[in-house]
Amino acid sequence: MQRRFLLSSAGALALAGCGFELRRAPEFAFNTMVLPASGGVATELRRTLASVPNVKVLPIGANVNDAQVILDVLENSQEKVVVGINASGQVREFQLRSRLKFRLRTPQGRELIPQTELQQQRDVSFNESAVLAKEAEEALLYRDMQRDLVQQLMRRLAAVKQI
Repeated sequence: MQRRFLLSSAGALALAGCGFELRRAPEFAFNTMVLPASGGVATELRRTLASVPNVKVLPIGANVNDAQVILDVLENSQEKVVVGINASGQVREFQLRSRLKFRLRTPQGRELIPQTELQQQRDVSFNESAVLAKEAEEALLYRDMQRDLVQQLMRRLAAVKQI
């Protein structure tokens, strides 16, 4: 009994000593943001920022002077490229790519994050006999890439220390 207690407490002490810490919500240098864009990434970003207690995203069409920062989504694109074919010329593999260009600025025009491009890509095999399943897989992969892009964007936003 005492031996178990010693072993379990030794494990807890080892984890505490190594600097292990659960991921916390990011802390931002701003409290209000305008996100004039609409679409998939903007919607996902609004949803993610809604869970951050100290940040309020103003609605689309709000006055930009009411916010501390403005996040401009300059480009949000998705593409599908053939990367593999078989001997008879039929497609066997695609590469899905998602790209997000953005910048963060103040209402006065000072750039906090200059134009930045984030990219994600996934490879997906293709089979003519399972076209519907592969379309559903592509949609799922695009959503996954979108979530990853938003998480990268959140880390970039959290890295801004002064407004």
